[in-house]
Amino acid sequence: MNGKKGSFEINIPPMATKAKQQETEKNAGIGGFSCKACIWKVWQFAKEDSKRVTFSFKVGLSVLLVSLLILFQAPYDIFGTNIIWSILTVAIMFEYTVGATFNRGFNRALGSLLAGILAIAVGQLALLCGRVAEPIILGISIFLVGAITSFMKLWPSLVPYEYGFKVILFTYCLIIVSGYRMGNPIKTAMDRLYSIAIGGFVAVLVNVLVFPIWAGELLHEELVSSFNSVADSLEECVKKYLEGDGLDHPEFSKTVMDQFPDEPAYRKCRSTLNSSVKLESWANAAKWEPPHGRFRHVFYPCPWTEYVKVGAVLRYCAYEVMALHGVLHSEIQNQILIAPNYAGN
Repeated sequence: MNGKKGSFEINIPPMATKAKQQETEKNAGIGGFSCKACIWKVWQFAKEDSKRVTFSFKVGLSVLLVSLLILFQAPYDIFGTNIIWSILTVAIMFEYTVGATFNRGFNRALGSLLAGILAIAVGQLALLCGRVAEPIILGISIFLVGAITSFMKLWPSLVPYEYGFKVILFTYCLIIVSGYRMGNPIKTAMDRLYSIAIGGFVAVLVNVLVFPIWAGELLHEELVSSFNSVADSLEECVKKYLEGDGLDHPEFSKTVMDQFPDEPAYRKCRSTLNSSVKLESWANAAKWEPPHGRFRHVFYPCPWTEYVKVGAVLRYCAYEVMALHGVLHSEIQNQILIAPNYAGN
């Protein structure tokens, strides 16, 4: 107000300046706090399981060892550019556990061998038919191999070997195409197979000898942890029922358990219920592992299927605990707890 009757003065900051200030604050938040939070999340993720860091360094070591065959001139003169297939093999074949790596390695080796033999046979047949018929035969063979392998990997009993069919497809196609352009399918196929063998050998050697991560050990530890989680959840539910927490917490009248994700009883049971895929995956990988740790006896019967069965029974127990947890948060439970008080009054 300027002193004159009925006159006002309103100061409005420029919109451009205000927008620029907000943009500056936003950029400062992205460069400072967000980056710091991201680093903290990575640190916490690595701290939860140190095997994740070990696995990452092992993969880096394997890729480095194979890359030395290209970085040094003498090995490169022997293997040539085909050694790149070794790096590809390590990157695809190296898995988190030893058993999964052996499984991938078996599929990779068998698929590459079958693809190489088939490519050599078809390539030689195409060469005998002449330059005109050669590309036609190769094209038809690529179509048939792609269709057959894609159909076979969908067969229920062959699902565990899905990766092997993929290897057959892309290895066959690459050998056929490169062999056609280079004019020597046999030499091309042999060079590819040598490179794949080198990559697979390095991946298996590093995974087994350098801080091995056994799927059998992880399976055993996960099942023990699930037992402890279900036991703790049951103990907590019984304690909550005996203490009558429903009288002090009116929000327990809600019947949807998803609204209580932070409660320890609910969280532990939920982690047990979500572990079925993990247990089955580790059990399948452990079947490929040699005797190790507490399972070092050569003639020890494979307990991995029994672990999966015990895990299924344990998940059934977890469902029962979850039902008890739901009763504690239901309206009926509150009425049961409150009714004796009204009767006493």
